[in-house]
Amino acid sequence: MAGAKVLIVDDHPVNLKLARIVLATAGYDVATAVDAESALAVLGTWSPALILMDLQLPGVDGYELTRRIKADPARAGTAVVALTAYAMKGDEERARAAGCDGYITKPVDAARLLEQVAAFVAAGPAGRS
Repeated sequence: MAGAKVLIVDDHPVNLKLARIVLATAGYDVATAVDAESALAVLGTWSPALILMDLQLPGVDGYELTRRIKADPARAGTAVVALTAYAMKGDEERARAAGCDGYITKPVDAARLLEQVAAFVAAGPAGRS
């Protein structure tokens, strides 16, 4: 869905740049943050349809940041999708328990990323459980 807002939260510059380029090239309005503090600052002034969340962040990790976002009534309906290198048994369940609506493992496959982002944006808050 061209023009939809997506926030990417990732402390790794290469991963952040790759995801930003893939989504921006597809027509998404993309903002980035490198940690929980900068993500919350972006969310204070910008309302994305989707947040792609790295789970391994410095300081406040992506699990806790997701819990905080989902606990905020103004943000609770925003889709948060884990975008992570954590791919061991139980990692997806842990991400979902923290409030993530989806789970994408790194390294990122550009076509799969676009497909999943489009599906979450199209579903909107009512299409997620």
